[in-house]
Amino acid sequence: MTTALGDPDARAAVTFLGTDRIEVLRFQEGDVVRYATLGMSRHPMTDPAAMLADPVEGPRAELVLSVRANLADTDKVLRPLAVLAATPQVEGLVVTPGASLDVGDPLWPGAPFTSVLVGEPGGLVEDLELDAPMDPVRFLPLLPMTPNEAAWKRVHGAQALQERWLGHGTDLRDPARASVALD
Repeated sequence: MTTALGDPDARAAVTFLGTDRIEVLRFQEGDVVRYATLGMSRHPMTDPAAMLADPVEGPRAELVLSVRANLADTDKVLRPLAVLAATPQVEGLVVTPGASLDVGDPLWPGAPFTSVLVGEPGGLVEDLELDAPMDPVRFLPLLPMTPNEAAWKRVHGAQALQERWLGHGTDLRDPARASVALD
């Protein structure tokens, strides 16, 4: 992660009852600030229908959120990101591209977003290969969604929402952006 993003300029750690510690690192690069989780990939994610959790094999991921700097108090996103990163341990959820993750409250003070769309890995940070038989760690980008966008995505799907964002030239890094037109 530091190969792609450099050295973090801040970090915070959160531990939830019954889970391992999750850290959130902050990286500043020009007018973009990135927040990345550290600790979500410590254990493979397990299908909640599985009888036993495999301690070695299974998908592993960390989350990365990129926003424009100095437009909102986005440093308050640390706890919500840690909550999202703890979801696989707490709820037995396998986080995959196209999934929606909701924290139920604004991601930071005044944010129009309460949830995120999980994007495809491999763009900003390459997968981290681990020793076999462990799966590589995938770095999944998070795309903030307004409640209206999240509802629209549930009906039409992740691909349709991403196409709508692209078609309208939506700046997904704008921490104060309005919902894309959904008519």
